[in-house]
Amino acid sequence: MTSSPRRPVSGPVFRWFAFTSFLSMIVIVLSGAAVRLTGSGLGCPDWPTCFHNRISGSWSIHPFIEYTNRIVTVTLVLVSAATFVAALVRQPRRQDLVFLSGLLILGVVADAMLGAFVVYSKLNPWLVSLHMLLSLSMVVVGAVLYHRSKYVYGPGARADVRDPHFRLIARLLWIPFGALLIAGTITTGSGPHAGSSQGQLRAKRLPFALFDATWVHSVAAVLFIGLVTGLLFAVWKSGVPEALRLGVRRLVIISLIQAGIGVSQFLTHLPALLVELHVAGAVSLTIGVTQFHLRQTAHDREPGTKGVAA
Repeated sequence: MTSSPRRPVSGPVFRWFAFTSFLSMIVIVLSGAAVRLTGSGLGCPDWPTCFHNRISGSWSIHPFIEYTNRIVTVTLVLVSAATFVAALVRQPRRQDLVFLSGLLILGVVADAMLGAFVVYSKLNPWLVSLHMLLSLSMVVVGAVLYHRSKYVYGPGARADVRDPHFRLIARLLWIPFGALLIAGTITTGSGPHAGSSQGQLRAKRLPFALFDATWVHSVAAVLFIGLVTGLLFAVWKSGVPEALRLGVRRLVIISLIQAGIGVSQFLTHLPALLVELHVAGAVSLTIGVTQFHLRQTAHDREPGTKGVAA
């Protein structure tokens, strides 16, 4: 008895797989932040089970939130695996999409394993910060995968550089942005939201004064906002395509909103809701920087996908 051949996946169909994986990477960042901000980080003292080979030690709120986050992670692994299989059977197959899909699986699995170390280290703040940075890195990979799924890449494909100077700036922009993210995770690791709650072992904090960490993060934020604002004036007075202008405008708007949230949460003593919004802003800004980088070259759309060449 012969097995039936695998059904190929078209480019437009694979685009939805990529989009789902991209959204999944955003969800895991926000759900992980919710675990910390609700004090549920030690709700499950064991991993992958919650308490002594049981799913939950009790059905109280903290174990429930922590284990729900783990279920979300398992779901993301399955989504990433489905996207990887779809990339393998996509017609025509593209190695860049296969590589990026596989990288997502490795990233999610590595993030889950790091989460186990976070639990067994009783929320070591250095590991928690690394956990956040790795999750944001997966957002970047997801954004690149989704972008490439919409456009034609490969030998012989159109790849027109819109402006060589702005392409260099887009690459260099990752340096201050990376410094901004690192400073932000250090500030969070020095703040009051350790991830544990009353009645649990008190998680350690980073050995920095919150005011000092906040000051460094603020300087990094002002520098980044100054750079993207200057970039906005530069694109306005140059003849670069509208795609680049749109990307810079988005960066400026997101940066200003994120700065407003940051100042508000500091003045109101870091309420959990504003901190969650600030994390969402960090995700949005990460996507914005990634998209600005990707917009530096113009590619033709994949046949069957909506939109014009960009």
